[in-house]
Amino acid sequence: MALPPPKPGSTCLVTGASSGIGAEIARGLARRGYGVTLVARREDRLASLVDELVRMHDVRAEAVAADLSGAQGRNRLVKSIRELDLTVEVLVNNAGFGSGGPFVELDRSREASMVRTNVEAVVDLCGRYLPGMADRGRGAVLNLASLAAFQPLPYQATYAATKAFVLSFSEAIHEELRGSGVTVTAVCPGPVRTEFGEAGGFGGADDRIPGVFWLSASRVADSALEGVANGERVVAPGPITQIAALYGQHLPRSVLLPLMRRFWPVG
Repeated sequence: MALPPPKPGSTCLVTGASSGIGAEIARGLARRGYGVTLVARREDRLASLVDELVRMHDVRAEAVAADLSGAQGRNRLVKSIRELDLTVEVLVNNAGFGSGGPFVELDRSREASMVRTNVEAVVDLCGRYLPGMADRGRGAVLNLASLAAFQPLPYQATYAATKAFVLSFSEAIHEELRGSGVTVTAVCPGPVRTEFGEAGGFGGADDRIPGVFWLSASRVADSALEGVANGERVVAPGPITQIAALYGQHLPRSVLLPLMRRFWPVG
């Protein structure tokens, strides 16, 4: 099994765990008997989820409030885990955000912060925890990419580019670690009904995206954890997502990009 068995002193580090997919992944891990360390900026939500997981599943659950967009916040996170005397054997890089609109009209500093959160934090945390997993010969990393990773998206240019990085990065390291006992899995969901769209400034997607494309956060989490348990390289939850990913990969850009521009307009 790609997921190492739970044991005292080990933890599954889940970033972006205060809501949505991250919270559902934390619940799924706790149901399987794993201790979890939950990370997000909203400490009140983390505390509530910790109480729920301890009460319902009798696992060790910790909460660490941190902003992962900067090295200082990530350093504090690593220090907190060390002080808790925990070994990270499963890493879930879920923290991230998006934006919507013509790039020339978007806030430059927020776009740069998105790259730091969606890309730099993933690389940094993998760099901090993967070597130890490789030394122990066990461990798993789950990186949240997106259906957007398979093609450029006009009006979500930076977001799609960050997720393309996460997918490429995850696939490469998955292959590097083949046979080591450590796996890296990228999950690439399509639209998910969470707070993500409103927080990113591109709410109202319900009006543009057909209902058949939407997934629940719990379904994405279940598919992702099943993929990790099976040592899969990439998980695209649901048949519609899988078909859309194939089109995104293989349609000529001269055909695909105008379609995406019509399909994804914001505002």
